[in-house]
Amino acid sequence: MSPDTKKTQASARLSDYAPVPQTALGPALNQQGYYVGQVERNLYWVTEGTYQAAFLTTSDGVVLFDAPPTIGHNIQRAIDEIADSNGEINRVRYLVYSHHHADHIGASSLFDKDVIRIGHEETRRLLLRDNDPARPPNEETFSDTRTLEIGGERIELSWFGANHSPDNSLIHFPDHDTLMMVDIVNSGWVPVYMSNLTGDVPGYIEASGKALAYPWKHLISGHLGRLGTRDDVTLHQKYMADIDASVRTALTQVDPTPFFANYGSNSWAAVKGYLDAVTEAAAAPVIEKYTGVLAAADVFTHSTTFWVMESIRLDSGFASYVHP
Repeated sequence: MSPDTKKTQASARLSDYAPVPQTALGPALNQQGYYVGQVERNLYWVTEGTYQAAFLTTSDGVVLFDAPPTIGHNIQRAIDEIADSNGEINRVRYLVYSHHHADHIGASSLFDKDVIRIGHEETRRLLLRDNDPARPPNEETFSDTRTLEIGGERIELSWFGANHSPDNSLIHFPDHDTLMMVDIVNSGWVPVYMSNLTGDVPGYIEASGKALAYPWKHLISGHLGRLGTRDDVTLHQKYMADIDASVRTALTQVDPTPFFANYGSNSWAAVKGYLDAVTEAAAAPVIEKYTGVLAAADVFTHSTTFWVMESIRLDSGFASYVHP
C-alpha cells in the first residue's frame, strides 16, 4: 500500500463534528503563537489556545501560576512583553502549582532553581513519587488553606479534597476579582474524556459550587482560549446535572437481560454491551441540548456520560441491585 493510499484512508476516517460556537473562542494568537492579556491591574494570563497560565507582576518579582509545556518558553516571552511595556521586574521569583499534572506544570524546570515553588502537600508527595526533572517538587506546601503575601499582593490557596486530581487546588485573587480553577470548567466547552480525566467524580461535580462561593468575576480555567465567567461555571453545572439526570433515567430503563442472554459465558462482552447501551441512551438527549451551546458537545459527551454513570453506580450505589 502506497503512502498516498494510507493518507487517503486515514483522511476518510476523520469524523465530522458540529461547528465550534464563536462564544467558545478566544483572542487571536500573535506570530510567536501565544496571547497575553490583562485580567485586572497587574494580573495577566497567557494562552496558546489550549492551555493557560497566569502571572502577577509585583515589587518582589513575578509570581507565576502553572507552567504548561505547550506554552513553554512563550511564558517568559509573555512576561517580558508585559514587563517591558510597564517598566516592571520580569524575573519569576515564585511559581504556584495548581496540581501535579505534567500538562500544566511540565515547563516548571525552565525557571531558575532558586524559584520558590508553592503547592499543596499532596502535590509535593506526588511530584516526589513521579521524579520528573521537568517538574521540580514544590518546597513550600499547605494542607487546607494558605494566604500568600508577596510584593504587596494577596493570594489565597484552598484545597477542598480530591476532584480532578487528589491535589487540585483553587487559587483566589481577592484584589483582582479572579479565581483560578484548573481542569474543572472548560469555559465555553464541554469537558474532555471522562469529565476532564477526573479521578474523583463527586469531588469534581462539587468543585463548581465551591468556586461560586467565592466572590470573583474572571475565571482562569487552565484550558482553551478565553477567560471564563460565573455564567460559564453555572452552564457547566447545568450540563453536568443534565448528564446525571439522564444517566439515572437510562439506568432504570435499559434492560441488561438481553446482553447477558446473548453473550452467555462472555461476561465482559455482556457488561460492555449493557453499559454502552446505557451510555448511548443517556448521552443522546444531552448532546442534542448542548450542541451549539457548548463546543464539542458532540465530541466528548459520550465519554463524560460513561464516567458519570460509573460514579453513580459505584460511588452512589444507584441501580445496584442485591440478588434475592
